[in-house]
Amino acid sequence: MSHEMHGPEGLLPLLMAAGYLWLVVRARRRGPWPGWRTGAFLFGVVLVAVALLPPIGPWAHDDFRGHMLQHMLIGMYAPIALVLGAPVTLLLRALPARQARRVTALLRSRAMRVLADPVVALLLSVGVLGVLYYSPLYGVMSGQPVLHHLLHLHFLLAGCLFAWVIAGPDPAPHRPGVPARLVLLGVAVAAHATVSQLMYSGLYLRVDAPAEQIQGAAQIMYYGGDIAELLLAAALVAAWRPARAGADMTSFSSKQAQAVRGPR
Repeated sequence: MSHEMHGPEGLLPLLMAAGYLWLVVRARRRGPWPGWRTGAFLFGVVLVAVALLPPIGPWAHDDFRGHMLQHMLIGMYAPIALVLGAPVTLLLRALPARQARRVTALLRSRAMRVLADPVVALLLSVGVLGVLYYSPLYGVMSGQPVLHHLLHLHFLLAGCLFAWVIAGPDPAPHRPGVPARLVLLGVAVAAHATVSQLMYSGLYLRVDAPAEQIQGAAQIMYYGGDIAELLLAAALVAAWRPARAGADMTSFSSKQAQAVRGPR
């Protein structure tokens, strides 16, 4: 099964990198684009590729520890770098004004406001772990290649959503102040710690794997999750401008204008 899954998943990093670089070329026609943001996004793409391709990819299909390392890379580490690349801001700069307004309207929609709610983002990225590992869902999805692809896609998108809500430079429709986001990040740390400790003990776990694999995976989640969330907190604090604390709640019109000018 592992050989069947390398092809389509190997295309994902290539498509992500090609799409971003194409937008960079278009955006630079209107002015400079920060090279460090391009570097951040491409580093995130590299992390996705490392997680999906050999040697980690095949290992993840045969060993629960490999699966957990893959989950950490796709769902926690890569999203931080991808979000710091400000892809939405880049998209707004690259598109013609009329199409950029459509993207802005989508960001302002009710559905996006619900999806970008910090609590919803937390549940999608962290809360789903309880459902995945403490129900038969993991066994079902591991045995079906298409479902396994979808699981990886969920890890990536949910991780990006949470990173965007917490520390993303792109405009967001429902972003609380920095202190509230730090509290939310603390809740995520506690949730990861609880899931990993329960996993280590094997209590209520519905994963068919040897005990040493389960305990090793729990340690990867515990320590790897802490490091990832510290990095996310550092990104949040580094971008915090106390004098402009109210800027996050300004209208999307002004945020779109800022996006067209480009992030620093």
